[in-house]
Amino acid sequence: MSKVNIPKTAKGQETLDNICHAAETLFGNKGYYNTSIGDIAKLANIAPGTIYIYFKDKLSIFRYLIQDLSRNLRKEIAIATANCSSRYDKEYIGFRVFFDFAKKHTGFYKIIWEALFVDKELFRQYYEKFAERYIIRIKDAQKNKEMVDMDPLVLAYSLIGITNFIGLKWIIFEDGPVPDHVIDEIMKFVKNGAFK
Repeated sequence: MSKVNIPKTAKGQETLDNICHAAETLFGNKGYYNTSIGDIAKLANIAPGTIYIYFKDKLSIFRYLIQDLSRNLRKEIAIATANCSSRYDKEYIGFRVFFDFAKKHTGFYKIIWEALFVDKELFRQYYEKFAERYIIRIKDAQKNKEMVDMDPLVLAYSLIGITNFIGLKWIIFEDGPVPDHVIDEIMKFVKNGAFK
């Protein structure tokens, strides 16, 4: 986790949450380089010096925000798929939760992809940590004969790629939710492939 002074009081946590919400909004709308600490403080309705109680600098906020978004996304997927009885159902629900999360956090795509230019290692870690967890679940599904026997690393990144670009098309380009029929088509592709 990025260096942050985790608050010990409810008021402190509320302030930290306000900083993160403001940063997410501004990084998503204006980008990292066009956002200042002063901008974040103003939107969070706090003095600029208050930010330094929690974070060393703007980069620390950016890193923490990406790690926090990633953790919250994984948590939402885990909760939503906890009672699924098959890997297929978990994939379906996982796609839906990802798309809903990305729609709810409108700056999510821009923030994650901008990390490639702000902090390349952070960008790599975001996807590799997601893939590591995915690979574990894929291997479990392969042991249970629910998924085909192919390289779990390739399969994980293929599924991540589908998720990324379907979301990009409908959430970013079309500025709407990903329709149910699109998720059905994804699952048809995942289950049957593209060639006869």
